[in-house]
Amino acid sequence: MKKICVYCGSSSGKSPEYIESARILGRELVKRNITLVYGGASVGIMGEIADTVLAAGGEVIGIMPQALADKEISHKGLTELRVVQSMHERKAMMEEISDGFIALPGGMGTIEELFEVLTWSQLGYHRKPCALLNIKGYYDSITQFLNHAVEEQFVKSIHREMILIEDNSTRLLDLMATYQSPKVDKWIGRKQT
Repeated sequence: MKKICVYCGSSSGKSPEYIESARILGRELVKRNITLVYGGASVGIMGEIADTVLAAGGEVIGIMPQALADKEISHKGLTELRVVQSMHERKAMMEEISDGFIALPGGMGTIEELFEVLTWSQLGYHRKPCALLNIKGYYDSITQFLNHAVEEQFVKSIHREMILIEDNSTRLLDLMATYQSPKVDKWIGRKQT
């Protein structure tokens, strides 16, 4: 893996453990010579992971829509900042250049970005690992929801297994490095044969 996209909050969150976990992940990415791809902001967990990677000598690619760059929240010290026209273009570029995806704690945007790229995997558009770094049980409720969706037969078990969940950065990156995407056909709106 050469580049990993990290989705995370533009806020720091309530617990200092969220920021510390971003720092730990950032240092682990540099140790493994993995470029960070992220949303390009200088604030919150986003800014913290970028600062950590840069301080440790790593590379960071930020991708930000023009409307957000105009609000002057873009990080000025990145290896590369790509300014695009829309959120859709941002997400497509992140998917295209990244070899895997991790969600740190964040809000609706973080969740939406990860679930979109996970859905693309389920539909066979890519075979890259998608993961939650579950700091302080932040994603426990989502894990429970996904398990419930399997029980209620809205999500197949094989698709549920496409999302890696771990509370430790090192173990999560190890899982991602050995990830083998299941070979399944997805039929939208009709039964598989």
